[in-house]
Amino acid sequence: MNWLKHAFAIDSPEDLVPNESQRSLIERLCNEIVRRRLTIPAMFTLEMSRPLNYVSAQFLRLVQPFATVIVDKGEFENLTRFMEQRGSIGYICHRLEALEAESGIKEPGGNRSKRNGAGPPSREPHA
Repeated sequence: MNWLKHAFAIDSPEDLVPNESQRSLIERLCNEIVRRRLTIPAMFTLEMSRPLNYVSAQFLRLVQPFATVIVDKGEFENLTRFMEQRGSIGYICHRLEALEAESGIKEPGGNRSKRNGAGPPSREPHA
């Protein structure tokens, strides 16, 4: 009966180790998201799609013929294979958080201590 114990076992999300080309692709993608200051919307979207991780990866397979007109077919295939793995969304979220912390880019409205939170912002022109 030992075989039955492992019959329905699935990999832990923490066991995800992307290969070198996947890691490079995810780094470029995350760097571009952070550069454009879209970290919060990207993480929101990723976290919402976490329960449907595999279905989302299959959607990428559906749009592959159209997407490969714009992007490299090999890289898109690599992204799709990476997204089919269980811990892929967590990995991307961690990379986004780390890159944003390294970049030092603050989200708009992040530093409200100058106004002490009282009243609307002043309308004086900035020098």
